[in-house]
Formats: sequence, structure tokens, C-alpha cells
Amino acid sequence: MKKLWIGSTAMALLLAACSSETDEAVETTGATAAPAEDEGKTEVVFWHAMSGELETALNTLVGDFNVSQEEYEVEPVFQGTYEEALTKLNTVAGTDESPAMMQVFEVGTKFMIDSGHIQPVQDFIDEEGFDTSIWEENITNYYSVDGVQYSMPFNSSTPVLIYNKDAFEAAGLDPEQSPMTYSELKEAAAALTEGDQKGFSILNYGWFFEELVAAQGGLFVDAENGREGQATEAVFNGEEGLNVFNLIKDMHDEGTFYNSGQNWDDMRAAFQSGATAMILDSSAGVKGMIDNAPFEVGVGYLPVPDDAERNGVIIGGASLWMADAVDAEQKQGAWEFMKYASSAEAQAQWHVDTGYFAINPAAYDEQVVVDQWEQYPQLKVTVDQLKETQANAATGGALISVFPEARQRVVNAMESLYQGADPQEALDQAAEETNRALEVDAAKNGN
Repeated sequence: MKKLWIGSTAMALLLAACSSETDEAVETTGATAAPAEDEGKTEVVFWHAMSGELETALNTLVGDFNVSQEEYEVEPVFQGTYEEALTKLNTVAGTDESPAMMQVFEVGTKFMIDSGHIQPVQDFIDEEGFDTSIWEENITNYYSVDGVQYSMPFNSSTPVLIYNKDAFEAAGLDPEQSPMTYSELKEAAAALTEGDQKGFSILNYGWFFEELVAAQGGLFVDAENGREGQATEAVFNGEEGLNVFNLIKDMHDEGTFYNSGQNWDDMRAAFQSGATAMILDSSAGVKGMIDNAPFEVGVGYLPVPDDAERNGVIIGGASLWMADAVDAEQKQGAWEFMKYASSAEAQAQWHVDTGYFAINPAAYDEQVVVDQWEQYPQLKVTVDQLKETQANAATGGALISVFPEARQRVVNAMESLYQGADPQEALDQAAEETNRALEVDAAKNGN
């Protein structure tokens, strides 16, 4: 069979990309699961990028599924980072060596759809009449195009504002009220900036820019974020994107902004050490931040411009894809695992063990979640923000094959602000470079 092929340039860009979960979830451990013990079961190979405590939680989930029935044995195999795993998939996709299931990060969605080597889970949904209303629409919306559910959301998170409640009290701010608008954010940052402590920091990472644009209802690319046709032009340099860049520029010039660079660990270390009192972070990192910070941690929604309607957030993380090259029994086994993994009970334990959202909202009523929320009430804030998100093209997220490159262009533009660049000019340049990448991609694929 024909193998999946990615040009050297495209692959380099995929390798340069990362998602909010990548830094949290993947440390190269080289761990793999043991082969299936029951030879009477159909083996379902599952490639993933979870490691450390997340791999432990994943193996527990898989193990529970394996003992829950007698037909299938899922074998989880760690393949490194999201990028490394996708590179390995490139060598076997479309052949009988392909894994039956593959975990792929969110910016790889368009690439996977275009690859021609996946089996949309919608086929199984339709055949079985499976009720997808049990899944959280604001999560499944990202992985659905033109009414087709291509993959099953798995580890999902969104950005939130995390703040030092002790620092808020010391600055005379209400520790129970996080800034909800840009003006409130700037005022709080000014009050919190004292000595070696800055008020606010945003990681120089494209995901946060995309989220802040979408929170205002803004799009990243045309064609309704590439969901109503092939995107041909970047539009993130419009009013919504300029609002974000002006916010960063203003706060940097005022001396209330901490430049934490591009490393997640550096940003979190700066927050925990008191170098900055507020940061944007992944909802999946909330519990760890609470456990490790030497002060009380607060969690709030993403701020929006004062005159903007709050639209909500885009889902980040990864989903589970089914290969088309494996036999029918393996596909059925993959589907059975997906159904099991999305059950309320399984999702409740997954949420508690990992901090990721439950794709089945009924999980939040399970006692194990109720108990944890009593200990970590901040987790409910992350869920509430997701529940209040409007389902539209902005919060659905952009679908473009050159997403990794586009993100890097935005990062370069963000960093140029600290060197005195004009916000609109920086954005326009990033948009122009993204447009050229879109043109090259369209020409290569005959679009």
C-alpha cells in the first residue's frame, strides 16, 4: 500500500511545532507497554505521546479496558513527543505496520484529514447509532468538519489565567476576583509590579495568541477558519489580533510585563518564584501549579478587551485517530476502546489523574471528581470557562496544514514587540509570511 509522505520542509515544520500539553506530557522515557498476554484477543496497537505520571494514568485506563472485556487487548506504545510520534507514523501509515490507534496533537488535525490514511470515527458512530450528545460539544467541535467526526478527543485542555492570591492581597486587590478585561488586567499588573515582581506574563507561544484572538470572536484564517473551504489568507492581523499585540506592547512599555521566553518550565518557575504574579497557562497544569507553588493559587478566565463579547476558548491537546490500513477487527477494537475511554466513569478517573477535561460532562458528577473539586475548587473554574464557550468558527479553531509554521511566525512577531516593533507592522509581516506558506501548500497539493 502507498505510504504517507511528508516533504522535508513540511516535516521540519511539524517537528518545530508543539502544543500546550507537549511540555507537560512528554519526557523521553522510552517506556512501552508489555505485549498482550491473552493470545485469544485481537491486539490493538495504540501509539501515544504520554510519559511520566500521564503515561501511568494512560496505562491504568488501558488496563481497565482490557480486563473489562474478552475480545480486544489494547497495547499502548510510547513513541516520544507528539512530533516524534508523527514522524514515526510517517514511515508506516497506509501499511499493515500502522498502529490501529494514534494520538495526534490538535494542530495536526488538518494534516491527518488530508493524509488519506485514516478511518473517520464518524463511520462507526453512524453504523452503531452512537449517541455523541454525551460528549462535550465544545471539545468535539474542534475535531469535527462539515458534520464529520474525524477523531475522538482524548486529552483536552484550554488556557486559563493563573494568579498569586497572596500577592493580590499584598497589593490590595481582591484575591477572589481575577481580571476579566484588558483594563482590569493592566490595572492589576500595575498594582502587582513592585521590586523584582512583575505583574503579568504570556509565554511567547502561538497557542496563547490564537486563544486570545478567539476569545474575542476573531478568526486566524479566512474561510471561517478553514472550516468552510480551503483557507487562503491569514486574518489574525485584524482588530482582534491587534488588541492582543497592543496589550503586550503597552504592558511591556509600562514595565509591568515579564518576558518569560518560549520555555514552559521557565514561565512556571518565574511564577512560582514570585518573578511574576499572573500568567496564562494550560488548564491541565492547574493542579500541579497548586501543589507546587509556595502560595495560594487562583484561577480565572481569559481576559478580553473591555468592549468585546466573550466567546470562550479553543480546545488544545490531542485526539485519537483510527488507521484505515488495519483489519476490521482491529478497527472495531479501537472503536470499543474509544467508547470505553469516553464513558463517565473512565473520564472521571482520567480527569482526576491528569487534570485534562472530561470529554463526557457526566463525569463531573462522579464522586471521585466531586471529592477532588472540594480539594481543588480552582479546577471547576476551568470547566466553567469551557462550558460557557460559544460554539462557532472562532472557538472551533483554525484548520490549516501549515499551522506549525504560522505559529512560529506569530512567535517571531511577539518577540519583536520587546525590541520596539510596531504591533500592526509585526502582525502584518507574520500574516504575509503565513500567506506565502499557504500558497506553497496549496500549489503542492493542487488546490
